[in-house]
Amino acid sequence: MEYLKIVILSLSSLLLIFVGIMRLSKPIETYLKNSGIKLENDASLLNEMRGVSAVMLFAGLSTLLGIFITKLSFTSHFVAMLIFIGFAIGRLISLKADGKPSKQISQGIVFELVLGLANVFCLISIW
Repeated sequence: MEYLKIVILSLSSLLLIFVGIMRLSKPIETYLKNSGIKLENDASLLNEMRGVSAVMLFAGLSTLLGIFITKLSFTSHFVAMLIFIGFAIGRLISLKADGKPSKQISQGIVFELVLGLANVFCLISIW
């Protein structure tokens, strides 16, 4: 079971760190390439995008710490669960309110649900 928790934390942290860094450093290119979303070169919009990206990056870093510091593993799973389930719920609400998104975003919902639920599973087993 311990190995499974490490794998789940590793996948969660790597995804959050990678996406956080890419969207923080190159939001216009990253959104277009990974989501098919064309962002305008608007300072306010980019500020919002980079803000969310920094949250993802730091959530990934805190999730990564749980692999190495066992006292933080509960907190790491909890942070990862909040981020992934939070994004998935927001996207599902948008799906109902706004219609079907692109294929890439639809695939993202699946990954977010899987990783979110995997972290919930780990939280239950720790508790």
